[in-house]
Amino acid sequence: MNIDVKKLGKVAVLMGGSSAEREISLLSGNGVLAALREKGVDAHAFDPSVHSLFDLPKEKFDRVFIALHGRFGEDGTVQGVLEALGIPYTGSGVMASALAMDKWRTKLVWLASGVPTPRYHLLTPDSNFAKVLDDLGLPMIVKPAREGSSIGVTKVHTANELPDAFALAHKLDPLVIAEEFIDGQELTATIVGDDALPLIRIEAPQGAYDYKNKYFTDDTKYHCPSGIRPELEDEIRATALKAFRVLGCTGWARADVMLRPDGRYSFLEMNTSPGMTGHSLVPMAARAVGLSYPDLCVRILSMAKLNS
Repeated sequence: MNIDVKKLGKVAVLMGGSSAEREISLLSGNGVLAALREKGVDAHAFDPSVHSLFDLPKEKFDRVFIALHGRFGEDGTVQGVLEALGIPYTGSGVMASALAMDKWRTKLVWLASGVPTPRYHLLTPDSNFAKVLDDLGLPMIVKPAREGSSIGVTKVHTANELPDAFALAHKLDPLVIAEEFIDGQELTATIVGDDALPLIRIEAPQGAYDYKNKYFTDDTKYHCPSGIRPELEDEIRATALKAFRVLGCTGWARADVMLRPDGRYSFLEMNTSPGMTGHSLVPMAARAVGLSYPDLCVRILSMAKLNS
């Protein structure tokens, strides 16, 4: 796919921001910025927590690469401003971004569309924790519904741990999910354009693919090819595309999937602005099909558009 980078114009790489994932966003954004410049793109860093988004048209940016993660970057808010300003941007539009950021409403859409996802309960301060424990069993996962990068996520092993796990998640988001724990292989499915790239199988220390093991250690192992049966991989990739499309996503995204020992699988969430750091999964999947990190960045940028 030959892309004339001169036609991409002046590009702002949005990075940093004010979410709990600011640190990771800066790593992603600086990686994207260097890659685009390497390919000859007129790219510039732009931190919305430092500069107003309304400066983008003043500085005559032609399009935006969104390398923001979490709230106020991945949840439709920035996308809405860019729509109003008429500046094309990478990734999903306002509705799909907001929907995918909300793990509860994502589940509602997936369940209605036949996309498998783990059983769950919404938790509030008034929830009957005993009933939740009885229904989901132990261990279980408790997490804020609208955070990423495993922030605020707790694996609950005993009934006594549930109140503290809820309190931690509730500090970050009033919407909290308790979800059945699936003891299986952790996979990720990358979508770029209309293609679901090869799956990556993740082996984290003690099975804990948490914030530290995602970004700041070299102990996590990644397998691509994934090593699972080819026909099962094809089925999961096809379901990933369906999960992407029913949410209204466009451009690119990454779905997190759990594979049970009996071959059943469940989709956990859809990330509409995935990480692009040195430890990130989307560049790994792209390499498996011969797409370098700089070429991947240019391809994603070339799909920037208004989604209204």
